[in-house]
This record gives sequence, C-alpha cells and structure tokens, in this order.
Amino acid sequence: MTRNTDIAANLLRNAANFFRGVGEQNPALAEEMKINAESYDAVADLLEKDPTGSVELAAGDTTT
Repeated sequence: MTRNTDIAANLLRNAANFFRGVGEQNPALAEEMKINAESYDAVADLLEKDPTGSVELAAGDTTT
C-alpha cells in the first residue's frame, strides 16, 4: 500500500520537473523556476526521509 507521504513526495517531484521545463522554455524565468524546482525537491526529500518530522522556520517566515 502506498503511503500518503509517498504520493505527496511524488507530486512535489512532478511539480519540480514542471518548473524545470518552464525554465527551459523561458530563459527570462529560468533562475526563478530553478529555485522553485529545488525547493519542491527539498520538501519531497524531507517527506521521504522523515514523514512526520518538522523543520525550524526562520524568524518572520509565514510559510505555515
């Protein structure tokens, strides 16, 4: 049986690939899309390594 976190990590990796594709097609957005892709990959890694873990956010970060 597939865990919900595995599905979420897969979706995040697919989104990262989408951002990479957008960056390849639009050089003006390439750097921003690269950063987005790296961010999505990093969160997917976190989910795979520690599905119930938590991270310390920087002061003032409103990501939650």
